[in-house]
Amino acid sequence: MDRFNFNSPGLVNLLVSQSSQTIDLGCSEVPKPASKRKWTTKEDVVLISAWLNTSKDPIVSNEQKAGTFWRRIEEYVNASPLLIGSIPREWSQCKQRWGRVNEQVCKFFGSHEAALKEQASGQNENDVMKAAHDIFFNDYLVKFSMEHCWRELRFDQKWRSHSFSKDGAKEKRKEPAEEVPVDQDVRPPGVKASKAAKRKKHTNEAAFDQIESILAAKNTISKQKILDRLLAKTEATLSPQEVSLKNKLISEML
Repeated sequence: MDRFNFNSPGLVNLLVSQSSQTIDLGCSEVPKPASKRKWTTKEDVVLISAWLNTSKDPIVSNEQKAGTFWRRIEEYVNASPLLIGSIPREWSQCKQRWGRVNEQVCKFFGSHEAALKEQASGQNENDVMKAAHDIFFNDYLVKFSMEHCWRELRFDQKWRSHSFSKDGAKEKRKEPAEEVPVDQDVRPPGVKASKAAKRKKHTNEAAFDQIESILAAKNTISKQKILDRLLAKTEATLSPQEVSLKNKLISEML
């Protein structure tokens, strides 16, 4: 009986190595699945800017469908001059990443608020941030790695109202309940305790007043940008809604 010659060029060698990534049998090669690409800090910042600008657009924000909304964000991200040379992102990737960013930043927002309430006299912003990170880790057992996202969103009123009222993503820290006996007399706070409470309240009010001032300034800048865009158009190209918005903004700016 003739033996097969496995070295013959006319036969297909099926004894391929298991380490091969593709098998070429005259058909097109099957590529190895690409690994998941991490988001960079620069991409996160551009994504946040895209979400804020797209959701703030007064002309289309309430009229755009979810698919259209995220495709607009995809175009914004991929057209950003900050990401020249980067691999384009798909709208589904943007949506998934934003969900992660929004969730984590909302949680850290609660941790930072708790750290502000616990801020002692003499502590600065760095001390508060360290305490906020510690609170976040104690509550969720992971380190907060999106501080750059939190700094982009912390003062934005649009994000705050959307995330904390509509999405309900803000989570309050759980504190152990204190049991107070029914017959126990509650003594009024002493003079020192009252003064300390007043000083703490005054400090927090000053901080919140500063935040409100920053938010008001950003709101004014945003309105001015919208007005500039509308003024750049001719009257013939403006829709009735745009004309109404332009007149409203002009009256507010006067």
